[in-house]
Amino acid sequence: MWTPLLASHAAAALVALGLGAWQLFGSAKGTPAHRLIGRVWVGLMLFVAVSSFWITEIRPGRFSALHILSAVTIVTVTLGLVAAVRGQVLAHRGHMTGSWLGLVGAFVFAVAIPSRHVPQFVLTEPLGAATAGAAIVLTTAAVVIAGHLLAPASPRGGEPGAAKLPTGRAG
Repeated sequence: MWTPLLASHAAAALVALGLGAWQLFGSAKGTPAHRLIGRVWVGLMLFVAVSSFWITEIRPGRFSALHILSAVTIVTVTLGLVAAVRGQVLAHRGHMTGSWLGLVGAFVFAVAIPSRHVPQFVLTEPLGAATAGAAIVLTTAAVVIAGHLLAPASPRGGEPGAAKLPTGRAG
């Protein structure tokens, strides 16, 4: 049964999946828009990871292996954020890429098992699932567009395009 927690968890995870793909493969790194969209992505990832601790349907009343992924996600997203603030681009990229790949793995697990909520939703309510899917796509696109419209005009370093950031300093 879909609960508000489960629905918000799934919606946030799906938007984070799309935004993460955009951040990794579609955006100019280091720009104000990348940083703004990244902040939204971090918030979504932390919400998804923390909210998962109240979802115990795989092993009723107990944690499952997915909760280990949630704990790791909280750590890696936080480390990635700290690395970005410190200008440690390589560490930032590694932590955020790993976090997104973990989300991809959780997504595959959520849709590959026919008895889970997402496949059941698609099978029992295809129109509702298509509507929800469209809402997720539109929300993801709206965040990307808003990120570009709301971000300051020039990136750090003052040049159009990507910002000039250190690539791995330790401090």
